[in-house]
Amino acid sequence: MDFITGLPNSRRKFNSIWVIVDRLTKSAHFLPVRTTYSAEDYASLYIKEIVRLHGVPFSIISDRGAQFTANFWRSPIGWFDVGETKLLGPELVQQAVEKVKLIQERLHTAQNRQKSYSDNRRRDLEFAVGDWIVQRIGRVAYKLDLPPELETIHPVFHIFMLRKFLGDPSCISPIEDIEVSENLSYEEIPVAILDRQIRKLRTKEVASVKVLWRSNNVEEMTWEAEEDMKSRYPHLLSLQVICLRQIWQVLHRYQPVTTEVRIDRAACLLGRTPRISVGFRTPLLRSC
Repeated sequence: MDFITGLPNSRRKFNSIWVIVDRLTKSAHFLPVRTTYSAEDYASLYIKEIVRLHGVPFSIISDRGAQFTANFWRSPIGWFDVGETKLLGPELVQQAVEKVKLIQERLHTAQNRQKSYSDNRRRDLEFAVGDWIVQRIGRVAYKLDLPPELETIHPVFHIFMLRKFLGDPSCISPIEDIEVSENLSYEEIPVAILDRQIRKLRTKEVASVKVLWRSNNVEEMTWEAEEDMKSRYPHLLSLQVICLRQIWQVLHRYQPVTTEVRIDRAACLLGRTPRISVGFRTPLLRSC
């Protein structure tokens, strides 16, 4: 707040303007005043024009003129009948420190509460020596027992790169059959679309498809964005549309009580149009 003084008298004998600006919104109030106003007059005008509309401010910045240092520069409590408290001094510092401590304690409590909610749904991954683990290095790094064919690869891996797996000799792929590029990466080939789902968000719907991948005789299923799969592998979605259309036509024609649909998976693996066979089963009727 500040004053514009030295103005000629108006019809109502005002010769100054009291300027009050909000620091956040930059909105301003221009109140006509007189230079003969006392601190009580300014306080009454402040309550009438500012506090009535915006409430009691947390802080006030002024040039600490004589109009305020006399009586107005006190807390709003002092304008009522409950006593006066100054805004400066050790009491203000102590009160501010107590408020800060209270805020920190409540933030810490809220943080611990949210952490407990997240911990209930999170399971930390841990591996023990013997699970093809030679040595545990730190909390998130493990040293693996790699075969001699992979001796050129650094044996220490981050925990997020490891997955628990039950050993099965039939699932082991020979090293010679794995096609790895120069940057030690391999290409995954999408085989078929197995399922489709739509997630409804606030303003839009996102479609995702369940993709069957094959790489080096190993199959894996993941959920991918439908738009991404359309742009990268349009033939997969065309096969899916053909399958669903044939199934719908058969079901719509016969409308059986119970159906059993079988899709030729070998054709899907080879990238061909799959053959669909539909069987019908009618429940037995009990005699009265």
